Amino acid sequence: MAKVCVLNVVGLTPRLAAHAPRISEAGKARAWRSPLPAVTCTAQATMLTGLPPSKHGIVGNGWLFRDTMEVRFWQQSAALVEGDLLTRGLKSAQMFWWFNQGAPAEWYATPKPHYGSDGSKQFGILDRTGCALEADLGPFPFSSFWGPGAGLASSEWIAQASARVIRRQKPDLTLVYLPHLDYDYQRVGPGEPARVKEVDACAGMVIDAAKEIGARVVVVSEYGLVPVSRPVYINRALRRAGWLAVRDGPYGEMLDTFESKAFAVVDHQLAHVYLRGLPAAEVREALEKLEGVDRVVDPREAELDHPRSGELIALAKPDSWFAYPYWQSDARAPDFARTVDIHRKPGYDPCELFLTSKPRAALRLAQKLLGFRYRFDVIPLDASLVKGSHGLRPAPEDGPAIAGPGEPPADMTGFKDYIRGLLA
Repeated sequence: MAKVCVLNVVGLTPRLAAHAPRISEAGKARAWRSPLPAVTCTAQATMLTGLPPSKHGIVGNGWLFRDTMEVRFWQQSAALVEGDLLTRGLKSAQMFWWFNQGAPAEWYATPKPHYGSDGSKQFGILDRTGCALEADLGPFPFSSFWGPGAGLASSEWIAQASARVIRRQKPDLTLVYLPHLDYDYQRVGPGEPARVKEVDACAGMVIDAAKEIGARVVVVSEYGLVPVSRPVYINRALRRAGWLAVRDGPYGEMLDTFESKAFAVVDHQLAHVYLRGLPAAEVREALEKLEGVDRVVDPREAELDHPRSGELIALAKPDSWFAYPYWQSDARAPDFARTVDIHRKPGYDPCELFLTSKPRAALRLAQKLLGFRYRFDVIPLDASLVKGSHGLRPAPEDGPAIAGPGEPPADMTGFKDYIRGLLA
């Protein structure tokens, strides 16, 4: 069997690939079609199964789990993916790709913090590579993987770790995730070539290792980011209409999914709208009047007709994106709103990439180091800070890219068969 190494360079587009000489060694970067929403979990599940979201069930980075009526984002269990996975039956290594836990992969590393009974959290990863990565490379720089400090250090660490696993374990298939372009392109807008050169250097470390074991290199991305200037507060609109319910309490207002007749789980430029006892046509008409909303469609129109999806799918205009807040006054925002808390927020929150102030962050860090109880409430609530987003299908040159030997597929659903062909 041949060997293949796949580099997932998040945010890479055919246009940006011109600034990436190492990545270009894999071949000419071509546009390929992503699913909707064009987000990490949905795109990766599509690549790994060869199926659309209507079949594999990963309808976003998060969705409403109807049995408990809880919104959950960034779940890692491979059992959530419906369909046969590309890695089954292969000696594979998954380096920070999603759905690692329980996956049919011989080696993997994935982010997994430790949570104490007192509410504290300690950063950490699951290292199942047999390579003692943190002993050799130092602790994974978790604060640079997400949050206000997100930046180059995490992609450099992942690249070094992946190169080590490739050289030691010599997998038949290696999947490597490099998120660097995602961060500043959401903060300040997409397109800065310097960020591409930085992630290209990370890719080069992995490419060198892949060549040493004779692995063919394929480079992909999940989406391309576009400039945005308008957040759409879809849940606030649903609340004004009297359809979204909250429970007020000592920690602010909490979304009450059981009592709500309509609420939205937002994911960048797409939102799942869940309904309970309301005519879909009435809600669609109300939402399509919102500034920044392009269309509100039936899930089938977006290949999202799966039980996990909302009864309606809202699509933003190209310069807009959906913000999750449902409270009408910031004074009643839930306590987690001002923190990096990817699991409690009922929607994706790119404001977590920003700081309210560095002195406040330093104070909270000092409280942590001294052992005091604290809340790391340093995240602003101003969604207008965000300058880049994704989730739709932009022009081909600004959408996701693929480069590799032979004839790479024009659609992500063809990726599984393409890689199987290279391995054979």
